[in-house]
Amino acid sequence: MLSIATKVEQIVMESAFLSEGLGRGLLNLSELARQLQPQLQSDLWKPVGQAAVVMALRRLAERMPQQKSGEIVLAHRAGELSTRSELMIFTYRYSDQTYDCQRQLLALAAPQRGTFITVTRGVNEVMVICSRSLHALVDEVFGGEQELARLERVTAVTLHLAPETCYTPGVYHAILKRLAWERINLINIICTYTELTLLLEASQTGAAFSVLSKIVAQ
Repeated sequence: MLSIATKVEQIVMESAFLSEGLGRGLLNLSELARQLQPQLQSDLWKPVGQAAVVMALRRLAERMPQQKSGEIVLAHRAGELSTRSELMIFTYRYSDQTYDCQRQLLALAAPQRGTFITVTRGVNEVMVICSRSLHALVDEVFGGEQELARLERVTAVTLHLAPETCYTPGVYHAILKRLAWERINLINIICTYTELTLLLEASQTGAAFSVLSKIVAQ
């Protein structure tokens, strides 16, 4: 059985809004405790007093590291921010044939200049991100595989970072937190050594680009 303090910490740390506000001392602990009471009582299966929740919040705030506006180190070259629209995402259950499907897909897509395609393999799933124009090819090659999900009208926004960000704790959190504050939902994230690519619904491209442009302009 979880304690009140453990459950309070779990709820706060799962929310970018609560963790940021608590770390900066911006929240009214009594009011927050009152709002958390119903969830805590439901999750813990017992009555939870407001004073106990306030105490848990205060102790958590004291243990949290001092919140600072971390510096995001961008690549020192033109075009730090780029977008690619008209993408689709396919997710399939991984099978013994997946590797052959992946190899065949990349070989057939290679001659089609100007298109985008990348394949990411997880433990039990494989994800194909490609230009919309390649969707028929993906359907053909992976036709015998179990499709788990398909997302259309996806846009990729790529932020180019300096190599030293690889050794900067919290740099991705600082970027994602700003998007979360604007209620921008990310479908997926792709990271390479100096690139952070955010996949989102086409309808949220403008809002995401606005937030990221401010980061670039800093």
